[in-house]
Amino acid sequence: MPDSVKVFFIADIIGEPGLVFVETMFPALRDKYKPDFVIANAENTHEGRGTNQEIVKRLYNSGIDVLTGGNHSFDKWKIFSYMKTDHNLLRPLNYPKGNSGYGYGVYTIKDKSVKIGVLNLQGRTFMQQIDDPFSTSDWALEKIREETNIVIVDFHAEATAEKMAYAWHTDGNVSAIIGTHTHIPTSDARIMPGGTGFITDAGMTGPFDSVIGMDKNTSIRRFTLGTPQRYKIAEKDNRLCGVLVEINSVSGLCESIEPVIYPEFVNKKS
Repeated sequence: MPDSVKVFFIADIIGEPGLVFVETMFPALRDKYKPDFVIANAENTHEGRGTNQEIVKRLYNSGIDVLTGGNHSFDKWKIFSYMKTDHNLLRPLNYPKGNSGYGYGVYTIKDKSVKIGVLNLQGRTFMQQIDDPFSTSDWALEKIREETNIVIVDFHAEATAEKMAYAWHTDGNVSAIIGTHTHIPTSDARIMPGGTGFITDAGMTGPFDSVIGMDKNTSIRRFTLGTPQRYKIAEKDNRLCGVLVEINSVSGLCESIEPVIYPEFVNKKS
């Protein structure tokens, strides 16, 4: 049987609570799942919006190989110059030409004789009207597949329909599509008919005693009063959401896709 590649994707890391949880808890999860390659979405790591160079280094030191982003990737201008130098720090490729950073990369998997491509895209429905992610993806995949047929896509989008449409658009041409942005883990992980693994949203890593990572009382006031409120990260009930994907190293197609929530939620009263 052909060798396979295991990829672990860590969902949107929220501020310092999420960072500390990754630093303290991910080593045990890495020992359990034994991934060959680790990707994490880092667009919310600095105070809930954006990232910085110090945080990027902390995440690399935690065993993460590539960082992806989203609509908050450009929130902290001090990271712009660094984004031009680090090919492992990605942001959505379909932002207009001239922005800092890289939207995809091809990387060597340690102890494996294969490479992996990682592509970061952002949807447009209910979000900024940036360049078309579908045609951008078509162009990027042609480039990536010159070097490898193992490709993971972080599709950062608000609308579930846009994520699913993209999955059908690329089914059989990428290994797995992992949706991000909404911070709510979905239960639809599956392998598409053409062999592409897909999940609408991986969730988030950070405080779940919150409204998608933010202080719940502040969020309630925002909805009940209809006015802007101070952006404040919650702190309690930290959990790591992620996705484990196993890929056939010859075909590049998905063999299994498994959502991970640690610790798991309690769904029954004891």
